[in-house]
Amino acid sequence: MSDRTSTPGTALSADPARITWLEDGSPRSALWRSESGWPAPATVLLGDDDLTAEKAFRLASAGTAILWTGDFHNARQLLSAMGRRLADSSRPKNDNITAAFHRSREGALRRATILGMLLVPLSADGTIPLRRSPDIRLAASHAWGAVDEVSVLSLRELLGVIGAEEWRTTGVPVPALGARIHPHYGVFSPVRGEYLDLVATAPLPHDATTAFDIGTGTGVLSAILASRGIRSITATDMDSRAIACARENLAALGFADAVTVVQANLFPEGRADIVACNPPWIPAVPKTATDFAVYDEGGRMLAGFLSGLAEHLTPNGEGWLVISDIAERLGLRSRGDLLDAIDDAGLTVIARMDTRPTHARATDVTDPLYAARAAEVTSLWRLAAEPAA
Repeated sequence: MSDRTSTPGTALSADPARITWLEDGSPRSALWRSESGWPAPATVLLGDDDLTAEKAFRLASAGTAILWTGDFHNARQLLSAMGRRLADSSRPKNDNITAAFHRSREGALRRATILGMLLVPLSADGTIPLRRSPDIRLAASHAWGAVDEVSVLSLRELLGVIGAEEWRTTGVPVPALGARIHPHYGVFSPVRGEYLDLVATAPLPHDATTAFDIGTGTGVLSAILASRGIRSITATDMDSRAIACARENLAALGFADAVTVVQANLFPEGRADIVACNPPWIPAVPKTATDFAVYDEGGRMLAGFLSGLAEHLTPNGEGWLVISDIAERLGLRSRGDLLDAIDDAGLTVIARMDTRPTHARATDVTDPLYAARAAEVTSLWRLAAEPAA
């Protein structure tokens, strides 16, 4: 669960992908939008309110995309009906939690692939040219910038854009701040409050005045550190959406003078008294646009943070690693692996603060990964550089 961006970004190349289909016997073409970078479907048929969920599911399962021309609300109902057919598919039983995890990932990818075959058009002015469609012009401009060309995208992704705009408008309450954080589209929402409370209550190093926030995302960790009196903070992220999101949140909270947000791969130049990082918690391959905040192939961000931490700490500085043990519960990484990586980086553990998750999935006994989620512990590891020999 990272506060860095949840997506790789989708800046259009010089030759953006296009999708083609036949309409009234004539070929049509439009810009293809896919946040996950999936290729445009090769086979596209038109669909309207007469299309049944059963037929739509069969077409999508066979790799045929459906470009919707009917009522927008009916399209949403059709998508839900298709999803129920996936939910009803038989689930093999296996007592091995690691196998269950990989099976759930395969299921999530299959779900995203099939449901992603129901497509909707977007006009050049950012409106949806369907009956009873919502006004998404502001959401579209926030997600993609200026919309000035007819395009096509999956309804599922469009609903994500609409939902993200609601998050951005309403915000996410952060009790540790006594305020709300407003995530942008493509930037992970800090809904897991337990790890924020760890950052809000961890003992500060003596006379600490500076901090780095690595992979800042919404800027929430920087905001918490600033609220605790850290006067000079540099927040980094690789994604332009996260940079804009963090700057907007920090300015709204009154911390713009205390926090400088920069685009950087992990560390900025120099050293700090606190170097905080909340990397993706699961070392697995991201497969969809919503995966990038949670899954980190090979644990690259974690490894990069640990290996570079010592050289960015002041003599009495601390690294604050915020991470869950869910990967250990799923058999994807052992506690020994983590401790070895800490030791190999020339670091020592000062202390560890633990908390239990409070989200709904931790108590959902129907979840195939329930055993791991129910036992999960989220920790803030306080790390220091070992003295030079």
